Formats: sequence, C-alpha cells, structure tokens
Amino acid sequence: MFRWGVLSTAKIGVTAVIPAICDAENSVLSGIASRDLLKARAVAGRFGAPHAFGSYEAMLASADIDGVYIPLPTSQHVEWSLKAAEAGKHVLCEKPISLHAGDIAALQRARDTHGVLIAEAFMVTYHPQWLKVRDLIAGGAIGRLRQVQGAFSYFNRDAGNMRNQLSLGGGALPDIGVYPTVVTRFVTGKEPVRVSANVERDADFGTDCYASVRADFDGFELSFYVATQLAARQSMVFHGDEGFIEVHGPFNTGKYDHARVTLHDKTHTGATEWSFGDVNHYRLQIEAFARAAKGEDTAVFSLESSVLNQKLIDAIYRAGETGNWEAVS
Repeated sequence: MFRWGVLSTAKIGVTAVIPAICDAENSVLSGIASRDLLKARAVAGRFGAPHAFGSYEAMLASADIDGVYIPLPTSQHVEWSLKAAEAGKHVLCEKPISLHAGDIAALQRARDTHGVLIAEAFMVTYHPQWLKVRDLIAGGAIGRLRQVQGAFSYFNRDAGNMRNQLSLGGGALPDIGVYPTVVTRFVTGKEPVRVSANVERDADFGTDCYASVRADFDGFELSFYVATQLAARQSMVFHGDEGFIEVHGPFNTGKYDHARVTLHDKTHTGATEWSFGDVNHYRLQIEAFARAAKGEDTAVFSLESSVLNQKLIDAIYRAGETGNWEAVS
C-alpha cells in the first residue's frame, strides 16, 4: 500500500482528496501535517490516520510517508514540492503547481535528481468522461474539429479566501482558467500557437476576477471565459463539421451536473449520450499516482504537460496586459 501524507488541513484535501485516499484500493492515509498540531490531530483522528505532525518538515522527515499531497496556497506549491522531493517523497501537488511556467524547471530537475514522481493534480484527466471525449475526437466522431467553447464561473468575494488574495496566488485564471485549457489540450493532443484575452481585475483584491480568452490551435480555436464573480456555470463544447460534443459537469462532476457526454449529429436530429454514474475522479487520480510511484506503467499528468499548460496561462496574462495577440512560448 502507498502511504500518503497530506501537507495541511486545507478544505480541498479534507472534502475531496483525503476521502479518495481512504477509498483507494492501493493507498492508505498515513499522516496529516499542519502548523497547528491540534488541527492535524483532529483531521487525522477523523479519517483514522495513525500520525499527526505539528510541522510540514516533521512529515517530510518521517519514514512512515511514501508520498505527499500538497493543497497549500498556490504561492507555496513550488517551494514545498521541492522540499518534499529533496526529502525523497513523491509529490502530488494541487493545481496550478506553479504561477509561472519557468519555475517548473526546478521541479523537473528535482524529480530527476531524487528519483521521485511529481505530478500536478488535474483530476479531470483521469475521469472516463474525458477519456471518452478524447476517443470520440480521435475517432472522427465529429469530423474536423473547428471550435471549442468553454465556461467556468462561480461567485466569491470573501476577502479572507485565498482565491481573492494576490499574495497567495489567487485569481480566476490560476484557480479555474487552467481547466478549459488543460482539457482541450488533453483531448486533442495539440498545443496553442497564440492567444488574445480580456482580463479584468478586482479593484479591491487586485486578483483577476474575469477573463475572456481566444486561443488559436493547429486547425481550431478555443474560446472560453472564467470568472470568480459570476453566477456558477461549467460548460465545454467541441464542435466539428460532422457533429459536436457537449460535456456536462465537465470539471466538478455531481456539483454542477451529472458526468455525461452527448454526441450530436451534423443535422441535430439525433444524439448519443454516455453517462458515467458515481465516478470519483479524485480516487482514480490517487490510484493512478500510487501505481506510477511504485514503478508501474501508468499514465499520470506529467510536469512536461504542466509546463505547456502554464505557458498558455502566462500568455493569457500577457495578452490581457498588452491588448495584442501573444505567442504561446
């Protein structure tokens, strides 16, 4: 069994990833770390973890931990991923793993130097819903792909929330803009060439609260918007000359909609739908990571793909500042 440690008692860990670890068939929750030992003990006791640590360093020094999941604020992701790798621990780090593409090179070096697995936690890439979309596009189900359209929004103006704190890496693009970009790259296997964008920032927080983006890929376009101050919505559509694919509940399945994929024909007179029931993509991610960390031939989201996705986000910010098309490089 792969022995997991969780670095902090952050909400995403407690509500989604720790339960997934507990349910995974090849993993066990070994420890919880917090700068507040009482908080670590409380979460460890809730989930039956045998170890609670009053510091992150203590967890990384423990022989009872094989790998860590890091749900710390975004601004701390690179720092603690590096420290974990240097301690010989495998690392699954919440997205975005970095706020700048150039910073990921240090993680690649640490991975190779210390012989550990480091991966960004894009749980969507493990969901059969997105594997189905990839297979449909590759199989020519919609003919030539021409247009991808997406949206991801919620409303949050809580000043205490890290998503609204610039110093912690808050903002719409780091938090949710990474999803339309990563799934489009994942299902098409292609990379964007240039991007244009309108990026708006909150007057009080300084974080980007809205972004409207157009990215040119090889042969098709991706258009999407993300917002932290709009009514909640998630949508992804892949449109070709022989039909189009709607992805329902594309990012947070079960919260916004059930996990479904609908394939519409060219004349819009017929449709085929696949439903994926109660699939937990967090559990699938945990199990895949544990297998890969133990040396099994299992696909996980690579740091090389993380670099490419962050390059696109970086270019969106540049385009928002200049008002011009910006190369993704």
